[in-house]
Amino acid sequence: MFDLYTAPTPNGHKVSIALEELGLAYTVKPVNILGGEQRAPDYLKLNPNGRIPTLVDHDNDGFAVFESGAILVYLAEKTGRLMPTDAKGRSRVLQWLMFQMGGVGPMMGQANVFYRYFPEKIPAVIDRYHNEGRRLFEVLDRRLAASEWLADDYSIADIATWPWVRIHKWSGISIEGLEHLQRWLKAMYARPACVKGIEVPFKLPDLDNEKTAKAFASAARTTVGR
Repeated sequence: MFDLYTAPTPNGHKVSIALEELGLAYTVKPVNILGGEQRAPDYLKLNPNGRIPTLVDHDNDGFAVFESGAILVYLAEKTGRLMPTDAKGRSRVLQWLMFQMGGVGPMMGQANVFYRYFPEKIPAVIDRYHNEGRRLFEVLDRRLAASEWLADDYSIADIATWPWVRIHKWSGISIEGLEHLQRWLKAMYARPACVKGIEVPFKLPDLDNEKTAKAFASAARTTVGR
């Protein structure tokens, strides 16, 4: 049995999707990041970085795992699923997982900050993150032209990357002309576990609607930089 401390963000959704794909029992522990619950002393004992998500494995003496990528690897290794066990296959999954962790996530995160949240609009900065985000999408598109999934078979690499790419409109990054990436996005949406996972801990409003997106950004703006 697992406890999942999470919020409705791409990093949180990675883990809820994986738990759903694996059919594992878990209890959702919502963390109000707008209210600063991620900095509470009791939570910092589980996650010293004061971020979400955190997974607690009660079948392993209450072992706590933080950092979304590390949680995905832990679940894959614990269950023997969503990542090959041979060295070559495992490395391929980890390469694309690290690509998301070190590239797609951070660049889109910064795009979100300066395109949506930052009170001053700085065109050069916004362009920098939009251009880099688009470049990373083009890398994904080239890979997906050669493979149905990022690491040959469906894996934690796809699970880690999809929650970020699916919010490309929110980040202001175009996927126009990236037909292989678009095909992959649709294939992920067709998986019930993915759809269920992005509704944990609750379903967000439609952020593709610009009016809704502006209201959401305004509400979340106070947390930027925390």
